[in-house]
Amino acid sequence: MLVNSKKMLEEAKEGHYAIPHFNINNLEWTRFILEECEKEKSPVILGVSEGASKYMGGFQVVSNMVKALDEALSITVPVCLHLDHGSSVSTCKEAIDSGFTSVMIDASKYSLEENIKITKEVVSYAHERNVTVEAEIGHIGGEEDGVLDELAYAKVEDACLLASETGIDTIAPALGSVHGPYKGEPKLDFDKMAEIKERTNLPLVLHGGSGIDDEKIKKAIDVGITKLNINTELQMEWTSAVRKFLEENKTVYDPRKVIKAGEEQMKKAICAKIHLLASNQKA
Repeated sequence: MLVNSKKMLEEAKEGHYAIPHFNINNLEWTRFILEECEKEKSPVILGVSEGASKYMGGFQVVSNMVKALDEALSITVPVCLHLDHGSSVSTCKEAIDSGFTSVMIDASKYSLEENIKITKEVVSYAHERNVTVEAEIGHIGGEEDGVLDELAYAKVEDACLLASETGIDTIAPALGSVHGPYKGEPKLDFDKMAEIKERTNLPLVLHGGSGIDDEKIKKAIDVGITKLNINTELQMEWTSAVRKFLEENKTVYDPRKVIKAGEEQMKKAICAKIHLLASNQKA
């Protein structure tokens, strides 16, 4: 049975650790992640971007697949199915109606006033259906950005206003992380993280977790990050293993063997990240 993210994130906030958010891209990735999280007894948030959802056949297909795997694999750890970077109210509603237990509404490209208005509508619809909501403030860049400039960083006052006006369950303030590979060193603003956590009392989310060194991740958790989004790192680990397999097995054409070739290396990366996120945990 899938759950929303509220309890797992609140427990992480109190326990000074972070919940892994791993993006899924197909059935095999979902199985690899669920199996490793069950083995490590780690709660997990399965993130699904709009693009990945379309690739897999739509929100309903993804929801049915995750629920079926959760049951078939006898998963006992808490599993949350989360829409990552929902671009509109209608998209978030569609994911919720399809069985997603958490959604992110990303209205960060709009003015603060519009961001609040859009986010409030999603929160109202989601909370009536026991679904948690994440929102973004500032601008978390992509591969084309490399590293953010100062103008893209979230303002503390804006984050506090977004939180207080909307009733969101968790917030993703842009504080120096980017999606995809980094060009240069991530410049995380730990002081702002700490202040936003203190003033909003919400679990904080760090996007672009792939490529940030372990010590920075530990420090981010220390000051309030309770959810770390990981996608690129798993993609790179899986692809590296598959490329090696194909180079060494040029006659193989069975797609099952090709996809499975990345399982072991990908699971090692999942396990390492789970242990890292739990390393600050209070007894």
